Amino acid sequence: MQTDGIHPLPGYTTRELAGVHLVAMDVLVPELVEILDRCGTLYAWARTAQQPHALRGRAPVFVATLPGPADATIVVRHAWHGGLLAPFTRDVYRRPSRAPMELQISRSLREAGIPTPEVVAYALYEVAPGLVRVDVASRYIPDSYDFAAVLADHAPSIPRADAFRAIQVLLLQLARNGFVHPDLNVKNILLYHDSGDVTAAVLDVDVMRRVPVGNRGTVRVRNFERLERSMRKAPAQFGVQLSNAELESFHVMMTMMRSRADAS
Repeated sequence: MQTDGIHPLPGYTTRELAGVHLVAMDVLVPELVEILDRCGTLYAWARTAQQPHALRGRAPVFVATLPGPADATIVVRHAWHGGLLAPFTRDVYRRPSRAPMELQISRSLREAGIPTPEVVAYALYEVAPGLVRVDVASRYIPDSYDFAAVLADHAPSIPRADAFRAIQVLLLQLARNGFVHPDLNVKNILLYHDSGDVTAAVLDVDVMRRVPVGNRGTVRVRNFERLERSMRKAPAQFGVQLSNAELESFHVMMTMMRSRADAS
């Protein structure tokens, strides 16, 4: 099976198996190789693992604990296309897919101090020459909820006001470091407690890009406008409770924080 043409990051190992290209954190390689030999794919293992926990995304996303000494709880996602062509392209990608970029952007975000789940592995399964299916595994953040769940009052441990403040911090962190998310929405912001404070982490990072320093003045506006648009659609899309007063307060607070950041 041909390689990605992208060198693994330090601390990650590449393994070529029968029809599978695995890139994983060094310490997880033995367990993941054994799982692939036994179950065929990471997603098949996670779906049938003892006491799996399923999350909802474009397709079910499973949480499971690796059985060996690493004792790591991971989220395993099978990649599916979105958009108008999704019924035709489904889950088949051109090599190397977006998985190598997701790993690299995740590392860049974390190095910049921006919360995002750590990508621990991905596996490419050869479908035909140049075409693959993809599983991506990331480290599980316990007791975490997406922003839509918070707005729907399905996350009793995350006060709404704290969620709004944490998201404002995340938006400023992205702006200061020049990260643009072209699809920032209420489903790809994760909220959880970290050292007593509510923290917001960004998801679906494979579509993100980093702009040059001289062009970063517009990053805050782009990310904020995309999220605000999603928030305005959320009541109809997800049945959440979101008042005009909350939207206006969020808009005003972001404008004030943006002005302070511009002045600093």
